[in-house]
Amino acid sequence: MAQDTRGLTTTVEPAVRVRNLHRSFNENGGVLNGLDLDIAPGEFVALIGRSGTGKSTLLRALAGLDRDVAGHGQIEVPESVSVVFQDSRLLPWKRVLDNVTFGLRGPDAGERGRKALEEVGLAGRERSWPYELSGGEQQRASLARSLVREPELLLADEPFGALDALTRIRMHALLRKLCEAHRPAVLLVTHDVDEAIVLADRVILLDAGVVHTDVRVDLANRSRSDAGFAELRSLLLDRLGVDSE
Repeated sequence: MAQDTRGLTTTVEPAVRVRNLHRSFNENGGVLNGLDLDIAPGEFVALIGRSGTGKSTLLRALAGLDRDVAGHGQIEVPESVSVVFQDSRLLPWKRVLDNVTFGLRGPDAGERGRKALEEVGLAGRERSWPYELSGGEQQRASLARSLVREPELLLADEPFGALDALTRIRMHALLRKLCEAHRPAVLLVTHDVDEAIVLADRVILLDAGVVHTDVRVDLANRSRSDAGFAELRSLLLDRLGVDSE
């Protein structure tokens, strides 16, 4: 809820609205079992949970990539949706700028692509081939490809899972900066509780195919040494059934 300039209460429609979502891959039971979820415009949500609880299944459903999976339910997402995967999925036969602008229409596509590469710290690498980039640089190019389209919803499936620890920290800072600039709604799937707390406005834990825990990250300090960070981390690990001691 919010107030307009006249002091009247207005309702902000969610960017993502999911109701009673079911998905199943076989007769032995569902992966998603009546899941409900709202994500506000510009909100960054991290999705955690043990393997097999439906995190990637939910993301693929929102992306419209699960048409061959049995299920039902209501899904409402914006028209403009981009997806970032763990693998950068750059086309090896296209140069970096051509990868970023692939499928982008309009006479200014090249300029928009160059600006996007500049935003992710890859200015000057437009003519490079993907194999000439490090793993972190390839993920930067993948982010540029997703954000150049100014999506209203960004879906990220463990985009930093294959990176080393130092590169991951740098990518966290970059992703926060890009999301603050472009303001898409974000759903990030991750197995890393610390990553979820560092990046997200909300952390949602899935269990048995439904939302088990939904907490806001109201921390002034996102440092891992902060007492509030440690308390939230302990709570989430406990809900995951992990001993944080």
